[in-house]
Amino acid sequence: MSATSAGQPADPRRVAVFTHIRRPEAVSAAERLIRDFTDAGLVSLIPAEDREFMNVAGLAVADLNGDELEPANTPAACELVVVLGGDGTILRGAERALASEIPLLGVNLGHVGFLAEAESSQLADISAHVVDRNYRVEERLTVEVTVTVGGATVWESFAVNEVSIEKAARERMLEVLVGVDSEPLSRWGCDGVLVATPTGSTAYAFSAGGPVMSPTLDAMLLLPLSAHALFARPMVLAPEQAVDVELVNNDHNQGVVWCDGRRSTNLPPGAVIRVNRGGHRLRLARLTDHSFTDRLVRKFGLRVEGWRGAGEAARRRPGSETRPGSETRPGVETSPGRP
Repeated sequence: MSATSAGQPADPRRVAVFTHIRRPEAVSAAERLIRDFTDAGLVSLIPAEDREFMNVAGLAVADLNGDELEPANTPAACELVVVLGGDGTILRGAERALASEIPLLGVNLGHVGFLAEAESSQLADISAHVVDRNYRVEERLTVEVTVTVGGATVWESFAVNEVSIEKAARERMLEVLVGVDSEPLSRWGCDGVLVATPTGSTAYAFSAGGPVMSPTLDAMLLLPLSAHALFARPMVLAPEQAVDVELVNNDHNQGVVWCDGRRSTNLPPGAVIRVNRGGHRLRLARLTDHSFTDRLVRKFGLRVEGWRGAGEAARRRPGSETRPGSETRPGVETSPGRP
C-alpha cells in the first residue's frame, strides 16, 4: 500500500459496482470483479440493498447509501462506477453518478447495450483496465426537464437518453403546442413528443424514426410521435436552445412525461414541459478506441456489404449458377430477365 507524505497509509481506491441483481449472470460477474478489485487493494462500493443478493463475505466491500455518490475529488469519493447489466441498469448507475461527474463503465449483459463499453466475456480485461486506470473518458450531453403548471414549477428531472411526453389515454391524441426558444413552432395532435440527446438517438428516438446522431455531438433532437400535422419532421437543434411542449388546455388533454423511461410525472391540461441542456455531462469510461461507426455496425449487426454485396458473394460461391442473359458487363447493371 502506498503512503502519504506524512507517512500515513493512503486511503484505498474506491470503485462503485452496480448490478442487475435479478439476473444471476450479472450477480456472478459482479462478484468476480469485486474479488479482482479486492486482490488489487481496491474497495468496492455497492448499494446497501444489493448486499443480500451477493456473496461478498470476506471481500473489501462498503455499503453505498443515499441517491448520489460523493462528488469527485472528495475523500469519500470513488474513482469509477462499474455497471453490469443492460442499458436500463446502466441508466440506474448514471442516476447516481451524474451529479458527481464520476466516469461510468458499462458491462453489457442485456440485448443491444448501446451505453455499454464491454461484454461480460471480457471480465478479466475489464478488471485489469480498472486496476491500471487504463481507460479514457468520453463526455456526453444530457438534458434537464422542468414542468410548470400555472407558472409554478411542480417537477424537475434530467435525462441521459430522452424525454418522452406521451398521452395518458390510449383512445385520445395528445394536443400540444411545441415551441423552440419561447417561439411557437407548431401545434400537433399526436401520440407524444420526444426530445432526445445524441446518446438517445439510437434508443427510443431511433425506433420512432429519428436520425442517428454521433454521441459526441452537442445537440438535441425534437421528434413528434405519429403527429397529425402538415409539418411533423424530426429537428436537430443547437445545445443552447430550449424546447417547450405545452399541453393544450382542455379537460381531456392529460399526459405523462418520462425521463429515460425511469422517472415520470402526470401532466394536467395546460402543463408546460421545458427541456434544455443539462448542467452535468455524462462521463463514460472507454477501454478501446473503437469508433461510433464500428459500434453501430456491431450493436445493430449491420451487414456492411448490403444486399447487393450479399448477392454478389452468393453468385461467387462454388456450385452457384448464373442464368444465361443475366450476366453484367463492367459498369452496367441489369435486372434478371432484362437485356
